[in-house]
Amino acid sequence: MIKFGLLTAILDGWTYEEAVSIAAEMGFKCLEVACWPAGKAERRYAGVSHIDAERVLEDDAYAGHVLDVAAEKGIAISSLAFYPNTMDPDIEKRSAAIEHLKALIKASSKLGVNMVTTFVGRDQYKSVDENIELFKQIWPDIISLAEEYCVKVGIENCPMLFGPEQWPGGQNLMCTPAIYRRLFEIIPSPNFGLNFDPSHYVWQQLDYLRTVYEFKDRLFHIHFKDIKLYPDKLAECGVLAYPLDYMSPKIPGQGDVNWGAFVSALNDICYDGCAVIEVEDKAFEGSREDILSSIRLSKHYLDNFLE
Repeated sequence: MIKFGLLTAILDGWTYEEAVSIAAEMGFKCLEVACWPAGKAERRYAGVSHIDAERVLEDDAYAGHVLDVAAEKGIAISSLAFYPNTMDPDIEKRSAAIEHLKALIKASSKLGVNMVTTFVGRDQYKSVDENIELFKQIWPDIISLAEEYCVKVGIENCPMLFGPEQWPGGQNLMCTPAIYRRLFEIIPSPNFGLNFDPSHYVWQQLDYLRTVYEFKDRLFHIHFKDIKLYPDKLAECGVLAYPLDYMSPKIPGQGDVNWGAFVSALNDICYDGCAVIEVEDKAFEGSREDILSSIRLSKHYLDNFLE
């Protein structure tokens, strides 16, 4: 049975304890907990830190508190989440991202979560083949560490290509089935898989149902987010425009993902892992109450398919 939860990144400004309470009060079963390092966010929905990974490793009392807070509310931690660019052309940024990701793997193991959700990253100025060579240099060591600590690493399939700052190639290589196959061939480890989000397929014109069936053994974690494609805007600017010129992220049920078909496919493959709502909808950013409303609306809609 699918375990239904929430990604805490939308709860920026709330504490970890508050995020757990909100999830419990709304009837969620699990939380994907945002775990960025402390500091200023470089983009929307990033930079949120509800669990301090380095402190987990250094402070047993803090690690125990993290687990106790969740257990008291009946909430499971589905994953520790950090979505950086581990193949950033800026070597200093790349190194910092890799270092924190490795700390997260160790912290996930210590907490007994045994899951980390992240991006592969990409040098946006290099070709796919050049980035695959970079992947060969960087990622085997990361997954080797994950194997050592018995942690699964789920890669979200977001291309991280939205506007001019990510042009031309985007900042996450692992975004299409053709690329999944190549990277899984390079690292066939059972600890390396997907945190699959069907919304990113909408504007890329990919088949998310086909991916569920083909990569069923690699589906470690699921994101429930929607995207609305605007055909009138697409007709004006074409597919070579910045993607945000013709689409926008929405809460589930207010975009173009066929949620009945998607959840049905997950049931077909007997997926029994965690699936969490990810809110990135600008229509619900006006206030704290708007944010909470976006979560309630998303859950109310998806409950039709999950309960």
